[in-house]
Amino acid sequence: MAEMKYTLKDSVFTFLMKQPEYARKLYLALHPEDTDVTEADCKLVTLEHILTTGIYNDVGLQVRDMLILLVESQSLFSINISLRMLMYLAATYKEYVEEHKLSLYGTAAVKIPRPELYMVYTGTRSEVPEVLHLSDLYEGEGSVDLEVKVLRGTGTGDIVDQYVRFCQIADAKREQYGRTSEAIEETLRECIAKGILVPFLKARAKEVAEIMVTLFNQQKVMEIHDYHIARAAREDGLKEGRAEGRAEGRAEGHLAGRAEGVLSSIQNLMETLGLSIEAAMSALKIPEDERDKYARALKQ
Repeated sequence: MAEMKYTLKDSVFTFLMKQPEYARKLYLALHPEDTDVTEADCKLVTLEHILTTGIYNDVGLQVRDMLILLVESQSLFSINISLRMLMYLAATYKEYVEEHKLSLYGTAAVKIPRPELYMVYTGTRSEVPEVLHLSDLYEGEGSVDLEVKVLRGTGTGDIVDQYVRFCQIADAKREQYGRTSEAIEETLRECIAKGILVPFLKARAKEVAEIMVTLFNQQKVMEIHDYHIARAAREDGLKEGRAEGRAEGRAEGHLAGRAEGVLSSIQNLMETLGLSIEAAMSALKIPEDERDKYARALKQ
């Protein structure tokens, strides 16, 4: 079987479930009665790029031609996951229809796998619903709804439970050591000592550590970016307060403040993380058509 490589958009969860062995274990955690299922029965259908904001779904799994599982891992609870799941499911079915060349305009009913939607919640919030509905997001009755089941650590030792425990240990070590290599090393050491994801972590320790470093850096990037955008907005607000109050002037001041904040964020990433101008702008997800403007400003 081909070696599974991680990508820059992978979390530990997505990389774990890319492995056929663990994809099967994920399905069995949800359907323990189907003991005959094989790794070959579990086909990854994770979407590469869905939303224009660059959001990817975590895990899509097609089991035989009967079932499509979409599973998201979340450390911060969001009721909006139901709407995101609707978008992921629609895109997954679109790919299924195209792959199987199904005719949606014929008179005969097409056959599609039934869907099951799950969120693996790894956070500390105690009051979390067991099921989320799309209808939670709109008032009154509607003709469309779906449900997302919320999964948490249960102490059963299945793959979902082990992943939740891995995240809890990682959070504790990050709290203790900060976003450092020591936090990562201690996470791996304690998980292996406690029998959590042992074969995976032993075989994939380097990749897991690299993914965690990438996530630490992304968090640091966004903190720097948010800080400077907020500071620029505050300064812009003071300038507006001293201005004559014309709408045109306020709009121009807001744009100038935002540009100043973005420039500060780029400079800080270059200084603190040693990134190039292009790498810093890419990390901040600055649109391609705006990058030349910021690059020229920084070189002046």
